[in-house]
Amino acid sequence: MKIGKKRSTFTQSNQTKSMKPTLLCIVTLLLFSLQGMSQDEPADSSKTLGEVTIKAYEQNRKLIEVAAPVGITGQSQLKRFSNTSILPALNIIPGVRMEERSPGSYRLNVRGSSLRSPFGVRDVKIYINDIPLTDPSGNTYLNQLSYYNFNSIEIIKGPASSLYGAGIGGAMLIHTLPASWYQGASLDYSMGSFNNYNINVNVKTGKEDHRNSFNYSHLASDGYRVQTRTRKDIATWESQLKVNDKQSLRAFMSYSDLYYQTPGALTLAQYNADPRQARPKAGTQPSAVDAKAAIFQKIFIAGFSSEYNFNEHWQNTTSLYGSYTDFRNPGIRVYEYRKEPHFGGRSVFTFIKQVGEMALQLNAGVEAQKGFFNTKDYTNKSGVSDSLLTDDNINLWQYLIFTQVDLKLPHGFIITAGISFNKSEMQFVNLVSRPSKTQERKFESKFPPHLGILKRITKDISIYASAARGFSTPTSSELRPAGGLFGINLQPQDGMDYELGLRGNLFGGKLYFDASGFFFHLDNTIVQRIDNSGNYYYVNAGSTKQNGAEYYISYQFVDHPDHFITSAKLWISHAFHDFHYDEFIQQTKDGAGNIITLDSSGNKLPGVPRNTVISGLDISCKAGLYLNLTYNYTDPVYLNDGNTEHASPFNLIGLRLGYRKNFKKKVAMELFAGGDNLTDVKYSLGNDINAAVGRYYNAAPGRNYYAGVSLQWMKAPKN
Repeated sequence: MKIGKKRSTFTQSNQTKSMKPTLLCIVTLLLFSLQGMSQDEPADSSKTLGEVTIKAYEQNRKLIEVAAPVGITGQSQLKRFSNTSILPALNIIPGVRMEERSPGSYRLNVRGSSLRSPFGVRDVKIYINDIPLTDPSGNTYLNQLSYYNFNSIEIIKGPASSLYGAGIGGAMLIHTLPASWYQGASLDYSMGSFNNYNINVNVKTGKEDHRNSFNYSHLASDGYRVQTRTRKDIATWESQLKVNDKQSLRAFMSYSDLYYQTPGALTLAQYNADPRQARPKAGTQPSAVDAKAAIFQKIFIAGFSSEYNFNEHWQNTTSLYGSYTDFRNPGIRVYEYRKEPHFGGRSVFTFIKQVGEMALQLNAGVEAQKGFFNTKDYTNKSGVSDSLLTDDNINLWQYLIFTQVDLKLPHGFIITAGISFNKSEMQFVNLVSRPSKTQERKFESKFPPHLGILKRITKDISIYASAARGFSTPTSSELRPAGGLFGINLQPQDGMDYELGLRGNLFGGKLYFDASGFFFHLDNTIVQRIDNSGNYYYVNAGSTKQNGAEYYISYQFVDHPDHFITSAKLWISHAFHDFHYDEFIQQTKDGAGNIITLDSSGNKLPGVPRNTVISGLDISCKAGLYLNLTYNYTDPVYLNDGNTEHASPFNLIGLRLGYRKNFKKKVAMELFAGGDNLTDVKYSLGNDINAAVGRYYNAAPGRNYYAGVSLQWMKAPKN
């Protein structure tokens, strides 16, 4: 029996209608831009993103000189929303889609990378201050960090395996401390709808050559839906020490204690009847409330890095870390315990040489991680672990050796070429069976290359082309999911990406643009499945073709430091993604035990909207007043491989108003208030893809508000 590709009732005419807000947003931006062009005052070019120095690909150069698709989120983006989550700020980057299934449960989608991620972050390699935050299995607990731990974020979109190892989605580099330093203290407090409140205390001590920063953050909320209460406590310590003119040291230590309830996904009928309800009882399966479904997560991480300059040509940066995760998850049927100690490091040697008009930079290094995990599954009796089901030790080992050459040539050409050697092993020891049973997976060595060529057309505009191969091995959670099928035969993903991009600024820096188009082919695509009990398992889904175009444009049409309105800027971010299965045919059994063939070849990839548009207006006044207005449009999203169901498109509006005041250059105060989803749109975010019996929907909050105050005391540093 063969089942063809049944489509949903979502038609092309629906799609055309859904794009009207997109076109309206673009036209609005152009009209404002034309109005701004009539003004003669120059904008401050230092405010453009192209002039920001980034660390992606170990290049430490301005974004306009990087031959790769890199997105940046800085303080100006982070501070235009509520001070509780980086999610809306990160989503400004075209091609990046961060989702929140329930408060505290984040999923990061970079050009479709979350297809295999029911929760957490996979397929994107994440570093914090040069320290690997991603564990050796390929999973990242991004929720172990507070909003206040982020100073800036760089995201490499697409394969970055030549320098960062496994991860088809790319890499994220988190920077925690600002470049400028001052002694002082700050207190931030905010509250909002659903009994949400957040407090943060920061103390900075020391001097310019020896900096210390202590931070404590507490967040609590009852949540929008039933069974979405959250509590989060995070304490961090960071230190920077300049030993001498050759060496500097840096330390980072963090402890997070997180608890959040998980409401479970709903069917369409349940979602329409009451989107705020938790998953109800179904047959012998208890409700999310009765199961006391939740996450208890404690993580400690300590890292150390050293930067040493041997001479004017040679430099080394070495980072070492250790981390321990204590994770408990009472689910609908299974109660899971995870203990995850792991450690590792990364060392990079850099050689820089100027030869006439040419500049050479050579990077070579190694990264290695080792983990000793233990995972136990019990039956769940009303939130209490009962009978032991499984008990597995998981030993993990992965390393990569990489090299990259960067050549700056005359006439504005820059060539970057890199390659890495990657190896990983996983050993699963079943302690329940007698004698214990051991299974191993050793993944083939990979040599993913990267080549980028950039041309500075003018001082302010550059064009680049790049080609990169990437790969991604299955994580331990995919090979051995809680209560699911043991996927010991899962194969690594392997993909090739071709990119063409243009970025720069015009009109004296008033207009900034960053646009790119890409063609990406992925083999052995890993996708998730969810059985009737709510357990996840994973399969390789043949091949996919993921083509798209992305752009970000901003226009500062007012820049008058002495006028009442000192600054006004319009911006728009748009991602167009045409992602579909190239070939995906699988066999399964129906309820009667008959073998059926499912053909999803040519279908759109579920979980990825075709168009996503985010635009905004930012206004600042000399009196300290400011306004941040945000508009978000998202196309319909298919919810299964067969494309038979889809989540509706949605339009969101958010607003933040605030007042900033400095007192004698030592004390600063900020008052702010705002709201999200101001038109009270009903929509689902963080959908459960390919869920059994149609449990796809996780309702996002309706109209909600927040307000807060920030107090800061600053003291000039002592040298």
